[in-house]
Amino acid sequence: MTGFVRTWLAAAVLVAAQIATSCGAETIRIASQKTGTLAWELAVIRAHGLDKKANLTVDVVELASPEAGKIALRAGNADIMVSDWPFVARERTLGAKLQFYPYSSALGAVMVPASSPMKSLADLKGRKLAVAGGAIDKSWLLLQAAMKQDGIDLKSAADVVYGAPPLLAAKTLGGEMDAMLNYWNFCAALEAKGFRRLADMEDILKRLGAKGRIAMVGYVFDEAWAKANPDTVARFIAMTREAKQILTTSDAEWESIAPLTGAQDAATLRAYRDRYREGIPRRTIADEEADAKLLYRVLAQIGGRELVGSATELDPGTFYHAIPGD
Repeated sequence: MTGFVRTWLAAAVLVAAQIATSCGAETIRIASQKTGTLAWELAVIRAHGLDKKANLTVDVVELASPEAGKIALRAGNADIMVSDWPFVARERTLGAKLQFYPYSSALGAVMVPASSPMKSLADLKGRKLAVAGGAIDKSWLLLQAAMKQDGIDLKSAADVVYGAPPLLAAKTLGGEMDAMLNYWNFCAALEAKGFRRLADMEDILKRLGAKGRIAMVGYVFDEAWAKANPDTVARFIAMTREAKQILTTSDAEWESIAPLTGAQDAATLRAYRDRYREGIPRRTIADEEADAKLLYRVLAQIGGRELVGSATELDPGTFYHAIPGD
């Protein structure tokens, strides 16, 4: 082989490598809890090759808690995580320019045993009420705000017990609590065991002025990263929408991801399936943002700086708007 041929072949190999690199799938790092609902979608994405279809390599950064996801995002160890828009709004007031795109409008509820004599929220007075997430949990604050419209200070009127969601669900199931305000998946699990909904958070939000189902939870990412990678973000959103569509139309898919859900029986899996499907966002970003602005004012009033920071109005950059059709 002559020197010319060797040089030509080496150059050809180099060009081929550069072309392969430029055409290769982009990597997107997603912070996800191993047992969280995002893990359900990621499993569907992998099983159906939706990541390859979107020309994305999904690198999952497994987390032990939502707080770990926030740390990973701040540290630049993840590109996307799932959290709520009040968190994003608060971070923006503190200088971290994060953005939010709707992921789920599945909300919790106030659950009571089927045999409970309670018929309305007013009946919570004097009752032992379990509240997941602590004193400044968003659902709890919004519930208090709605009750104050009826002249009831629920925080003092009820015997409130704060705790971790799974612990409170277990205590409620065991009869230690009269009622429970918890996240949607724990409510669905109790529903499968015969508990009933005294009130849905969706109805509470409507009492506060919301016009429709609002996605409190969404994909969260850095604004600068999104501006630098709009096509990547668009392909990611399209990919997750396909996964949601599969979970909407295929009951068999739920059997496949059943081990990830932690459902102990078929009734619980069905409850997860039905409530998940109800929570798939179907509104425009403009409509979501309009309701978020209204509810933010309520949260700012009752939760104060500890919850939302110094701003009394939702930062206009909180919601991400760059996806066509939204």
